[in-house]
Amino acid sequence: MIEATLVSASTWVMKPLLSKLTKLLGHEYVKLKGMHKQIRFLGEELSAMSATLQVLEDAEELDPQAKDWRDKLRELAYDTEDCIDAFMARVDLGHDAPAGFAGLFRKLKKLKAPRGIADEIKDLKTRAMVVGDRHKRYYSFVDPVSNYSTSAIDPRLPALYEEFNNLVGINGQIDHIIEWLVMDPLEFKVLSIAGCGGLGKTTLANQVYHTIKSKFFSERQSQFLCTAFVSVSQNPNLTKLLRDVAEEIGITDYRPNDDERQLINKLRTHLQDKRYFIIVDDVWDAQVWEAIRLALFDNRRGSRIIMTTRNLAVASCCSSDGKAYQMEALSFADSKTLFCRRVFGSEELCYPHLAEVCDSIVEKCGGLPLAIITIASLLADQLAIEEWNRVLTVIGHALAKDPGAWKMTKILCLSYFDLTHQLRSCWLYLSIFPEDHEINKQHLISRWIAEGFIYEKDEHSQCEVGERYFNDLINRSLIQAIDVQYGQARACRIHDIILDFITCKAAEENFVTSLYDAQHEHISDRRIRRICIDNRNEDVVTTWSGLVLSHIRSLTVFGHSMEPPFLGFTALRVLDLADCWGMQDHHLGNIGNLYHLKYLNLGSDLITTLPDKIGKLQYLETLDIQGTSIVELPSTITKLQRLSRLYIDPHTRFPDGTIGKMNSLEELKEFGVCSYKVGKTLQEFCELTNLRRLSVSWRFDWPDDFEGSQAEDLYSSLGTLVSSCSLHHLNIVRSRYAFPFFESLDSWCPVAPSSLRKLHISFFIIYEAPNWMKSLENLKELELDIFFMRPEDVEILGAIPCLVFLELNTYKGTDGRLVVPGNNRFRNLKYFSLVIAICGTALEFEAGSMPKVEHLKFRFCVHKMDCLNGASNLGVQHLSTLTKVEVDMTGNCNYNDNYKPWADRDEDDGSVKYVASTIKSAVETLPSRPTIRFKTIPDHDCAFQQHTGW
Repeated sequence: MIEATLVSASTWVMKPLLSKLTKLLGHEYVKLKGMHKQIRFLGEELSAMSATLQVLEDAEELDPQAKDWRDKLRELAYDTEDCIDAFMARVDLGHDAPAGFAGLFRKLKKLKAPRGIADEIKDLKTRAMVVGDRHKRYYSFVDPVSNYSTSAIDPRLPALYEEFNNLVGINGQIDHIIEWLVMDPLEFKVLSIAGCGGLGKTTLANQVYHTIKSKFFSERQSQFLCTAFVSVSQNPNLTKLLRDVAEEIGITDYRPNDDERQLINKLRTHLQDKRYFIIVDDVWDAQVWEAIRLALFDNRRGSRIIMTTRNLAVASCCSSDGKAYQMEALSFADSKTLFCRRVFGSEELCYPHLAEVCDSIVEKCGGLPLAIITIASLLADQLAIEEWNRVLTVIGHALAKDPGAWKMTKILCLSYFDLTHQLRSCWLYLSIFPEDHEINKQHLISRWIAEGFIYEKDEHSQCEVGERYFNDLINRSLIQAIDVQYGQARACRIHDIILDFITCKAAEENFVTSLYDAQHEHISDRRIRRICIDNRNEDVVTTWSGLVLSHIRSLTVFGHSMEPPFLGFTALRVLDLADCWGMQDHHLGNIGNLYHLKYLNLGSDLITTLPDKIGKLQYLETLDIQGTSIVELPSTITKLQRLSRLYIDPHTRFPDGTIGKMNSLEELKEFGVCSYKVGKTLQEFCELTNLRRLSVSWRFDWPDDFEGSQAEDLYSSLGTLVSSCSLHHLNIVRSRYAFPFFESLDSWCPVAPSSLRKLHISFFIIYEAPNWMKSLENLKELELDIFFMRPEDVEILGAIPCLVFLELNTYKGTDGRLVVPGNNRFRNLKYFSLVIAICGTALEFEAGSMPKVEHLKFRFCVHKMDCLNGASNLGVQHLSTLTKVEVDMTGNCNYNDNYKPWADRDEDDGSVKYVASTIKSAVETLPSRPTIRFKTIPDHDCAFQQHTGW
């Protein structure tokens, strides 16, 4: 069976064909006369070659003949999928046929393969036979990988021999790590250093290693009797690794045929009474680390282990305290010093005519030492400004192709080949976005889904799998997290050097074609599958001339608009024009012809309406029109029966009676209630059984526009919505700063309390936390505005079992002294924020309260007369797991976003300095050494009061 054979094909190019080929042979298309045999043959030929394709995908170097065969097979798979999709779309469009005999006749007619598609399938069959014969002739006798691979020096090796005097910007990090290592000398410690490839982890660990050895080897009490530095390869031989450790610590009695168990036993015996210090460099997998730890155990002698890794998740599970040391990039000043040393042999720039371009190159390196050193090597002895400008231009586009950048490319290749095939596709896909672009997470995941990179796994939806992929790329330091809230990044950015690598890799694989500054180079001889056009340069604008459009699956345009010839995009799945300037209504006239479209993003404020033909996009899954001037959706929106994600602005309304008909909708953001009869409209959401994420907002100027009856209607309807739907995420926010008071949320008790994961209710002030919140067994995020905090509220909120993030905004602070007890409440909370509008705080943490909290954030007034608990330190000394504390204080003081009580002058009666100093002293007693930041805000210019209207 095709399904059985194809299921083993794990490369991204083959996967989308599995379900389609199987479906095409199923009962739904039984009327396909004469085509079953050819389709079955085509599928079996492709699956037979898929195993070889997978081997070639995992090879770092291929000979030209193997690469050519791989590329032809990949293009054959693309063309086959395009052909199948074209036929299925033709059939599915028959669903719009009229009812009765006429409709049945039309649908049966569509099931007959049209002559063009039949001929195309025959042609694909012939191509498959040719590619298959070539595979059999060539690969029966030749290993395309081993015969072409060349030996090269491990690019990580030079870091072990770098002279200390040649290093820049590393002293502070060395001192910080050593300070942590020498604390608690009798305690066993494991420190993980995490960071992307080329950041200098091996260099840092090596310098710490030699400093520790030289400093403490002669001190009797702190002497390490055994030391070792071993490197782990990407696919490690554990037996060899254990032998390396044994040799370095002086074990000589092992035999060449000793297996892993025997080596582990000998290491444990040798180390059981010795204090040791061992570096394990470049760990890729937590399972490998667990095997190493069987040998390097806690022998109660105060031993130390440092391991380095590119994966933050691996680092966190390996560290003794569950936390990793995230290595910092170099500052601009240190980056320039290192760059000038490498280019000129001096820390100073000796040539004024190169000053500006020098700064631009250093800026693009983003503090990555390997990038700085690599680019410096290209410019050594080069004084012509033209050459410096050329190098500046290729960074982010083609630097990885330069032979002088081989070491950097090799380092990044290690990260690339450590990814699964699905993750490789997701990472290479980021080459679509230009340098320094902020990439929205939800938009990116929706695009991944539309491209077919993500499938449901176990009981996890595609969006949940996409979140895991996104976080995995962050943990591997391959993308940079932006705007982290509640432990999740809202967006990401790509380092210019990494973008350069994936852009070159994506072009080599014909995965993404990037055109910038109107360049059409090297694309005329191949079929474009995904294209990004960067028209932000006003002087040069790319045109469609010379581009073959019929095979393009994804189109993204940045900058000046170009009228898209939609009739030519017969295979388009993804259309992103969110950052395309000047798009207008007439540009969308033929958009209804993009039958395969799954993702559509429009962002021009010159677009005022969606054409009725939008209803013809039967495969559309994501529609994003935020940022446009569209006031009302067309009634044909209800025909989009696959639409699962809809992003609109609050001013965009649905036609009456349409919401309840959008049965596939899973996510809606942001629904504005201001243009509707509130109750009737919100009740329609209760008919959407698949709805999981909903964001509701309104812009009433209360009380003028928001009278009592409307407030009651909204309150009742929101309660019905919460109590009737199986929502996972609900966000209710008011866009203007006047506040209705909801005395109680008791009637909002959800019918399925286990479904709710995130609940944010902003600018609705309640007087008490409802008792039903204790039943939200899967709730992880909660944001509430509450008049003042009572002990009963603490009891209710503390009983939510899985709560991880809690943000409370209060008007009157706490009702007297309020203690957070150490009675197993808030047992999973990691982030706690308390904002108090116009008074101080009497909140105090008891010993044992919030046992896992890592991040505290407070905002309150510090006038002595307002602080009900005096200048309390809030009891933060009892929160032993803290890593970060932020305190914003309002009072008779100047604005200072980094107030230092030990250094800055106090402008008021001394309460600001006193409160800050007291909290700081309490925080400094904690063994976790959390960071602390104070901000002072003057009463007369209180940003918080201005923001909220309180």
